[in-house]
Amino acid sequence: MQMGSGAATAARRRVLRAFGWAALSLVLPFSPAAWAAAPRSISLYHTHTGERFEAVYFENGEYLPDAVAELSRVLRDFRTGEVCAYDARLFDTLHALNLACGEGTYQVISAYRSEQTNRMLRQHSRGVAKDSLHVSGRAIDVRLPGRDTRQLRDAATTLRQGGVGYYARSNFVHLDTGPFRTW
Repeated sequence: MQMGSGAATAARRRVLRAFGWAALSLVLPFSPAAWAAAPRSISLYHTHTGERFEAVYFENGEYLPDAVAELSRVLRDFRTGEVCAYDARLFDTLHALNLACGEGTYQVISAYRSEQTNRMLRQHSRGVAKDSLHVSGRAIDVRLPGRDTRQLRDAATTLRQGGVGYYARSNFVHLDTGPFRTW
């Protein structure tokens, strides 16, 4: 019996995901005790503001409030200056991707968007969601210089920690803390 192209693609993706997960498990501290105890850091460069952030944001089993607040400030809506408290799980995804793909400074293409900014962007692009997770501090669009964005996408997909969008022409990956899905 021959599998249809959709079924073959789904089977191929399952196999690739299994191999990817196995590869990531060699790099990432996935035991709950190891992950809970390990310090987590992040390095960002915001392409629109020129601001940088590089620090440990999680240590001794706790998010560091000052570091998380500074991350939220750096990731503010650069058009309005409005700040939103970011979902720290997104930082954990970025940290895990750095472990999997190699340390580097993420270039932030898009982060928090106020409702006003999101409405304005929707008027100019069909690719901006009305209910975007950028509006609630749960999404970020990034690239990692020196890494192919496909590598970043594949590693993020393997983590299955939220939404993963791949924008090859614009050379960035969208990550969010919503349900797992890809596009």
